[in-house]
Amino acid sequence: MASITFKGSSVTLVGNEVKVGEQAPDFTVLTNSLGEVSLSDLTGKVTIISVIPSIDTGVCDAQTRRFNEEAAGLGPVNIYTISADLPFAQARWCGANGIENVETLSDHRDMSFGEAFGVYMEELRLLARGVFVLDPNGKVVYTEYVSEATNHPNYEKAIEAAKSLL
Repeated sequence: MASITFKGSSVTLVGNEVKVGEQAPDFTVLTNSLGEVSLSDLTGKVTIISVIPSIDTGVCDAQTRRFNEEAAGLGPVNIYTISADLPFAQARWCGANGIENVETLSDHRDMSFGEAFGVYMEELRLLARGVFVLDPNGKVVYTEYVSEATNHPNYEKAIEAAKSLL
């Protein structure tokens, strides 16, 4: 299992670490209109899943903006940002910040994604920062569990992984 800290303190990750070459595990999260989305809804295109603790923090804001900017030049790639924020807060933030190329999804209700991908920080009831790239069939081709949840992920490697599938 990945070892993660949040502001220097160790946290317990619930779930199993997802590895490259595995089929992505199923999960259920909520859209901004409270509709449900599961893994099967993400298949058919290359998918980048950007995982953040909370949309209203500096690094999470920057991460979501970066993937929103990158989306314009990627072509047929789905990009999702998943956090434990309420769907309403995600929608408000996206609207206020002109985010149009990334869809936000909420794991607040069940922490289903967090447990399925091993990014649920038990002590904080937040998701640890990470990035996952899936091929059109839902196979994992790239993973990054950011060791310190307040640090940025490696954007370039995630984008390269997605581009290699196009």
